[in-house]
Amino acid sequence: MAKSDQPPKQLLHLVFGGELDSLDGITFRDLQGLDVVGIYPNYAEAHAAWKAAAQKSVDNALMRYFVVHLHRLLDPAHPET
Repeated sequence: MAKSDQPPKQLLHLVFGGELDSLDGITFRDLQGLDVVGIYPNYAEAHAAWKAAAQKSVDNALMRYFVVHLHRLLDPAHPET
C-alpha cells in the first residue's frame, strides 16, 4: 500500500467540561456531573465539538470545556500535535 493510500493517522482528542468551583482554577464543582462530549480522531473535529459545547453554556461563567490531546498521553514519545 502506497503511503498516500494509507488513512490519516488517528490523533485522538477528548472533549469534556463541567462547572468549576471558581474562575481562578480548574477544580470541578461536581465530578459526577462532568459532561464528556466525546473522543475525536483529530484536533479539527475536537475543536468544533468544543466550540459547540462551550457556546451552549455561554450564560454560565463557571462552565468550562477542555480539549485533551489523548494521543500525547498514549504515545508521549511521538511529538505530533
